[in-house]
Amino acid sequence: MSETQATTFAQDRYEQMQYRRSGRSGLRLPAISLGAWETFGGYRGEDVARACLYRAFDLGITHFDIANNYGRPPGNAEKIVGKIVRDMPRDELIISTKAGFYMWPGPYGDGLSKKYLVASLDQSLKRLGLEYVDIFYAHRPDPETPLEETMAALDLIVKQGKALYVGVSNFSGAQFEEAVEITKRLGLSPITIHQPRYNLLGRKPEYDLFDHTQRAGSGVITYSPLDQGMLSTKYLGVDIPKGSRAAEWWGKESNADVISSKKLEQIQRLNKIAQERGQTLSQMALAWNLRHPAVTSVLIGASNVKQIEENVASLQNLAFSDDELKAIDEIAPLFA
Repeated sequence: MSETQATTFAQDRYEQMQYRRSGRSGLRLPAISLGAWETFGGYRGEDVARACLYRAFDLGITHFDIANNYGRPPGNAEKIVGKIVRDMPRDELIISTKAGFYMWPGPYGDGLSKKYLVASLDQSLKRLGLEYVDIFYAHRPDPETPLEETMAALDLIVKQGKALYVGVSNFSGAQFEEAVEITKRLGLSPITIHQPRYNLLGRKPEYDLFDHTQRAGSGVITYSPLDQGMLSTKYLGVDIPKGSRAAEWWGKESNADVISSKKLEQIQRLNKIAQERGQTLSQMALAWNLRHPAVTSVLIGASNVKQIEENVASLQNLAFSDDELKAIDEIAPLFA
């Protein structure tokens, strides 16, 4: 990239973001990272993706997360993000991708076998136009493949220079613990990070995962911290807003199609606490995620620049009083 292009990004970008170490590794991630699950290459095209990635970088978001199967058709998110990051300073970015879910027909296009993981990453690198990714994840548990084979495949990928760090996603605490034990026993690349689903209305990692990651010295980046947009004000009306993911991607027309009456009541009560804190519901939900000492970063999706700006503003108030946490626990209990 030319020097002229480099100056197009905000010079104060690193002053606006908090960075946290991923467990005991040397890798530092922004407190807020940007993902492309259903947005870029899905119901949002290249122009929106470019605007979002550029603005995110200006705000200090250096980590962009994708997977081999993201977008429509699968792989389209990697193509779009790859095209955009080629015009950005690669050495200032953390790019992650994953493999584990179905990608192509036959016995080698799904799961966590060495054959699939190596082949999938080779395809991902071609779509991205990159020589390596910073983090490569085993996207899900695979009961049909020995975990020793999976972890050895991730280690091979690091040794080949195709990824710098390895991670796992959607592993239970017990599965993660077994994977850690295997890496230690066989002298394999350590698990630098885990990516679980975690939000105010889905708190299972608090009792099934975080103790394991902290003990192992692995970081955590949580996905769906806004429960796919449920923990925002956009679904507090009667009708689904035009342009939303529910309307354009899921084909839903009303809140009744998306939110149960019980969940809607929870969201309304949580929104009241957020207002009292001087935050939007989305901002409080992200701040609540980041309150946990095990959490390194939260992974947001965005369909426009304004959402990114609102989410980054959550970092202005990450503190919770004991009374606030108690009230939240009553609305959204740990063992719901």
